[in-house]
Amino acid sequence: MAILAVEEFLKGRRILYCSPTTDQIQAFWISCNRYLEEPIAAGLFSRNLTRHSIEKQGTDARIKSKTVWDPDSLRGDWAHLLIIDEYQLVKEDTFNTVGAPMLADCNGDAVLIYTPPSLRNAARSHAKDPRHAAKLFKKAQADTSGRWEAFTFPSMDNPYISQQALSDLESDMSGLSFRQEMMALDIDEAPGALWTRQQLDATRVTMAPELVRIITSVDPSASSSGDEAGIVTVGLGIDNHLYVLSDDSIQGSPEQWAHAAVSAYHRNKAGRLVAETNQGGEMIRSVISMIPNAPPVKLIHASDSKQVRAEPVSILWEQGRAHIVGTLPKLEDELCLWQPGGPSPNRLDAMTQACTEMLPNLRHQPVVDYRNSGLSTPRPAPLIEHTMPRRVTLL
Repeated sequence: MAILAVEEFLKGRRILYCSPTTDQIQAFWISCNRYLEEPIAAGLFSRNLTRHSIEKQGTDARIKSKTVWDPDSLRGDWAHLLIIDEYQLVKEDTFNTVGAPMLADCNGDAVLIYTPPSLRNAARSHAKDPRHAAKLFKKAQADTSGRWEAFTFPSMDNPYISQQALSDLESDMSGLSFRQEMMALDIDEAPGALWTRQQLDATRVTMAPELVRIITSVDPSASSSGDEAGIVTVGLGIDNHLYVLSDDSIQGSPEQWAHAAVSAYHRNKAGRLVAETNQGGEMIRSVISMIPNAPPVKLIHASDSKQVRAEPVSILWEQGRAHIVGTLPKLEDELCLWQPGGPSPNRLDAMTQACTEMLPNLRHQPVVDYRNSGLSTPRPAPLIEHTMPRRVTLL
């Protein structure tokens, strides 16, 4: 991108390079300065170290680099070429609402670069939908109008990377991580995952029926700088189905996630707040009790493995007896990208915990694991058409 920026700058164009990570901003800036060192020293171009910009005085030609997380950080500028790196980590509207209109005035171009989203970087994304870049890439691949071009660059095709090093990495990394990070493959569900995108879409509903019980579940994070605290609310409908109502997961201090959990409890009119004690024990009850209007907390110690707890819940989706209300992109990513045996993310844990609490309340209807029984998978139970359409199309 530094090479492209310099080439376009020398043509008299105005370039704006953005990334949410300061390390990449610095790498881009250092490279541009190295390439233009002689003309800068000769006084042909002026340089502003504070603003990370190189300009040709008396013209619009300029290279500038800056950090970006959201649309507002781009406002007030313009460019012939806009480059957004690690696009999957920024908010969706950064390009759609601000970037694209910025280019319209001068018929400019954009380059959007991203790494296929994994559970690790999805948690760091500021986007509501961590897969927004991946979806745009698929749209670009299918484009026949000439508006978009799409490229994939696997590490194996890079002549400057040691093939031996790549071979070593393949044995060190998980298969899914290697395919995403090194092979640049956009994978939206992991082999062996207990949930699939097709399954979630087939059981998705736009609204829940009357609910007879609602539980808000908290899976606390070990630290404020680590994983998010999972906060998921699930309801039991009069139709004997489970409905995932909201995902209020948050990364923050114990006080912050406790506030978020109590808020989710009241907003969803829940009747119980449950929390896993594996990360914090009685501290969890103490922190939540200090929040105004906090309900009593039922503490749960999970002795079974994540997989043992998640499998009966996933089977409810196979049987068409569990549904996500609307779209919960970050939770859905965790469901479809988590591989049994690996560390499970907190949203998935919180949802599983709430659903498990509901299982004794489900009217007797045997939950059979059709995947291992040799029986054919049954058709999902009939759904009420006006409240639970088979599929929701998002425009």
